Amino acid sequence: MSSEMSPIDRAKYAAAVKAVDYVQDGMKVGLGTGSTAFWMIKRLAERVRDEGLRVTGVPTSSRTAALAREEGIALTTLDEAGWLDLTIDGADEVDGDLNLIKGGGAALLHEKIVATASDRMIVIADAAKQVAALGSFPLPVEVIPFGWQTTQKLVEELLEGMDVLGREVQVRQMGGMKLLTDQKNHILDLHLKHIGNPRQLAMVLNQIPGVVENGLFVDICDVLILGQADGRVTVRDLDAGAASEVAADLTEPDNIFAEGGE
Repeated sequence: MSSEMSPIDRAKYAAAVKAVDYVQDGMKVGLGTGSTAFWMIKRLAERVRDEGLRVTGVPTSSRTAALAREEGIALTTLDEAGWLDLTIDGADEVDGDLNLIKGGGAALLHEKIVATASDRMIVIADAAKQVAALGSFPLPVEVIPFGWQTTQKLVEELLEGMDVLGREVQVRQMGGMKLLTDQKNHILDLHLKHIGNPRQLAMVLNQIPGVVENGLFVDICDVLILGQADGRVTVRDLDAGAASEVAADLTEPDNIFAEGGE
């Protein structure tokens, strides 16, 4: 394993290695977006090259699609695939009930659609992403550009009646401009500090006119894989019940670490 990797990247890679073990020949796989998904795509491409693994990927963002093509993974669209065997993606936060906050990479809309069109969703993350309660990471909400300021005011009014500790809402910027998602929408980041009822908040946010989707993933994750810098991973599979700890094989050629994620 490359000594140039940071501890956080080693943890992410350990989770990615374990997750790719779930991929079987002939599967249709949703490919997530973000720094941890980056390592998953790298590892999946290795299996394609070294083992002749046949997979078809459905990317959740233009960045993921570009990386997967560069790595030699065959791609298709979700409409062409119809239904997926599994999706592997990262998370910005995950609680004890496997509820997630996603959208730090501004791909939450595609990520949620792809994940819910899969038999199983595997979430990979470094162990620091596990929290007692969601909310420390700002909750992304994707909104259409038309009337976005009105939508923001409606979101702010809604939060007054929610079980949260903060109510600051900011439109996400990039390079001094409002960020545009792959669907040419904006992202509102909700700084809530603590979310007491993720399920309720997810439902009511999506009822606001102008809101396309929110970054709360409730009852979507089936398997959580948390990586440690020493190569250990903790796997929590809802079908299996109790969590288990195993060691991932991190003995890889140095060239896999030549690029970094987001």
